[in-house]
Amino acid sequence: MRKPIFADISLLFVTFIWGTTFVLVQNAISLLEPFSFNGIRFLAAAVMLLLWLTLFERRQIALLNLKMLASGVFIGFWLFLGYATQTIGLLYTTTSKAGFITGLSVIFVPLFSMFLLKQFPSRNAVVGVSIATIGLFLLTMTDVSSLNIGDALVFICAISFALQIIFTGKFSSKYPTLLLTVIQISTVAVLSILSSFIFEDWRKSFNVGILLSQDVIVALIITSVLATALAFLIQTSFQKYTTATRVALIFAMEPVFAAITGYYWADERLSVSALFGCLLIFAGMIFAELPANKFPLLRKNKSFQG
Repeated sequence: MRKPIFADISLLFVTFIWGTTFVLVQNAISLLEPFSFNGIRFLAAAVMLLLWLTLFERRQIALLNLKMLASGVFIGFWLFLGYATQTIGLLYTTTSKAGFITGLSVIFVPLFSMFLLKQFPSRNAVVGVSIATIGLFLLTMTDVSSLNIGDALVFICAISFALQIIFTGKFSSKYPTLLLTVIQISTVAVLSILSSFIFEDWRKSFNVGILLSQDVIVALIITSVLATALAFLIQTSFQKYTTATRVALIFAMEPVFAAITGYYWADERLSVSALFGCLLIFAGMIFAELPANKFPLLRKNKSFQG
């Protein structure tokens, strides 16, 4: 199997993990506040990855330098900012609007890639992004009321996640994967813990009754191991073999997997438009994977490069 195809499949698996753990996280943060939950989640993941690095990949530590450290912290900052603004934004807006606005990162990634990295998306990718964006709207945007401060914060979240995808692609090919992931995850852990001390009742993080409750402990174990340590290690490992735009399209499947999980686990029902939106997101992702010569009419436009 070619590396780009295997990379896309691996990233789709990551998206599946994130989507299927959404219900678990929602239940957990009803007991443990979001910054505290993320602080513990990312700290546990960082410790696991650091232990693996020390035991099995110690030679990577010798390659650590200031540029690599700065790159990892830089990526970690955008990841943290995305989680932080999304969390705070959800206090003021609906989950449906937040889901759509967060999904706009599928548009921001190719735009920012053009301006920041001079990388132009393929013609099929542009069409795929357009189709997926319409699908995101149909899947998530059930509330079209006026915009508010929460929507603005989630908009910053979408930009942050887009930049995290772009710069992960840029730096992952330059530095050792595991070491770069450890730095990124540790950055999110530190910033989340600091935020919990500033904005939340951090004492709940030391409440044994809360930490050992079934919803919290299950969510922490699954998200720290699968949705954080493994997921971001896979992203850092395989994003170098694909494009940032394709990664954004693959990640747009997260609300689809979340909707499917909600249907089976939380007895949530999808409207006809939401189901059609799921199909469009999937179609957009598949369309972007097709070679341009499958659609000759799209080749007439010379403004995009393959």
